[in-house]
Amino acid sequence: MTGTLDIIQAAASIATALGILAAGWQLYLTKRQAVTQFEDQLTSQYREVAGRIPLVALLGEELDDAEYAAALPDFYHYFDLSNEQAFLRLQRRITGRTWANWQEGIQQNLSRPSFARAWTEVCTRAPDSFTELRRLMPPSEGRSPRSGTPRLQ
Repeated sequence: MTGTLDIIQAAASIATALGILAAGWQLYLTKRQAVTQFEDQLTSQYREVAGRIPLVALLGEELDDAEYAAALPDFYHYFDLSNEQAFLRLQRRITGRTWANWQEGIQQNLSRPSFARAWTEVCTRAPDSFTELRRLMPPSEGRSPRSGTPRLQ
């Protein structure tokens, strides 16, 4: 009888351990799914904001003064979103893999003439804004020595 009781207790201990592992795995998967959904929401916001920026600016062409003035609010919203993304990464709410993709996109966009012009203007006119994005790309120090275009640090 003692042997049977020992086997039952051992089986119960194993079942408990497996249950704890399964619960832990489920929590991990749930957290991962929540982070993915959160990142997807920010990606949707990016598409919305980028959709308002003139295509020629996204293609790396310069906007004339009238186009630039009309698009400046959209550039501002793009910088605001990029700043939020940088802040969320600093808070570890964005995965490293996602941040690497976003950071590359920010760098590519800020290397485009119209984005660089807008970033310089926004930094000048709102010197206390976009602190997280500035940490990545200060307006005066974030210029490539050869091209003169902003780059991420």
